[in-house]
Amino acid sequence: MEHGFRRRTAICCALLVPSLALAAAGCTGRTSAELRDASGLVSYNVSGDGVDPGETVRVTVRKEAGDRITGVRATDGSGRPVEGELAGDGTAWRSTSALASQARYTLRVTTVDASGARGAAVHEFRTARAGNLLDIALGPAEGLYGVGQPVTAQLSAPVEDRRARAVVERGLEVTSRPAAAQGSWHWVDDRTLHYRPRTYWPAQATVRVRAQLDGARVTGDLYAGPDPELEFRTGARTEAVIDAASHTMKVVRDGKVLRTFPVTTGKPGFETRNGVKVVLAQEPFVRMTGASIGIPEDSPESYDLPVEWAVRVTWSGEYVHAAPWSVAAQGVANVSHGCTGMSTEDARWYFHETRPGDIVRVVNSGGGEMEPFGNGFGDWNLEWQQWLAGSALGGADG
Repeated sequence: MEHGFRRRTAICCALLVPSLALAAAGCTGRTSAELRDASGLVSYNVSGDGVDPGETVRVTVRKEAGDRITGVRATDGSGRPVEGELAGDGTAWRSTSALASQARYTLRVTTVDASGARGAAVHEFRTARAGNLLDIALGPAEGLYGVGQPVTAQLSAPVEDRRARAVVERGLEVTSRPAAAQGSWHWVDDRTLHYRPRTYWPAQATVRVRAQLDGARVTGDLYAGPDPELEFRTGARTEAVIDAASHTMKVVRDGKVLRTFPVTTGKPGFETRNGVKVVLAQEPFVRMTGASIGIPEDSPESYDLPVEWAVRVTWSGEYVHAAPWSVAAQGVANVSHGCTGMSTEDARWYFHETRPGDIVRVVNSGGGEMEPFGNGFGDWNLEWQQWLAGSALGGADG
């Protein structure tokens, strides 16, 4: 190996306790009393506070003294090891994995001299705060959501390299209890990740998102900032199925049909998007204008309407809402500009029976497909293998 070093991970054969005098090399069969203090024989290139986290740690002993290093165990305050290489002649060790930002490290070194006498030394240092930190903002906000709500992670800096993305993914843990859900992260772009299960979240579950990256080197001089945490709950599985061909909307909760409404959806030229959408927000009142979707004010298609009981499903302005002006067409024809309209009474009922994260699925429309990203949460429109292809962990689902 280069420079006569051979690769070693953290040494497991040294049982070391806080007192150097009590340290024992557990794999050797020697007692703690036989270990000598090797502190005066071992040298380090890092010490004190303010060590550059990009530094390579080096441990050496004097060749002329006949001592050799038999092992180095380097860990941070959380017990996370630093990997390293030991020189073939045992006179030097160097770290091969990155240090973390603002972390305290302990080096436990074991040695042997020409007569076979074993020794031990302990050394501590602390790294400085990295100048370039990657902060992670998790979503959604804490609260109660439907089972279709994805988890989002927004990064403060772009991460493009696949290996660096893998570092980020491995440090973001998502769990659901009491029922576990198989899921995976997907990189939407170099600053945005979404996490979803293979199917929807279990109903009545607690979803917890926890980062374990604080100070870890992501790539180059970019280090992870403080670890965020997030917890939210899911309610019942509530799904609205809108059939544009039969002009109906069926609301199903935990497998039971609650109600079926006559509705109207997008007319030719303004067809409603097919596919799975997720409720983004509930707006008791909203002013809807044709200009908001690009219709000129002088067009015969222009409109300016006060709308009640609006449930938003895309950022571009698709809603499920009250449309008292089109009651005669509801259940009969599609006459809207892309929204799903129903009577005021029906819209009020649905508004109070749904929540953000609930599922809205449109079928049999002449429109295009809901985008996976960028216009709300269309994450569920990707097949599972397509979703896994957006992970930096080689398609391995967690």
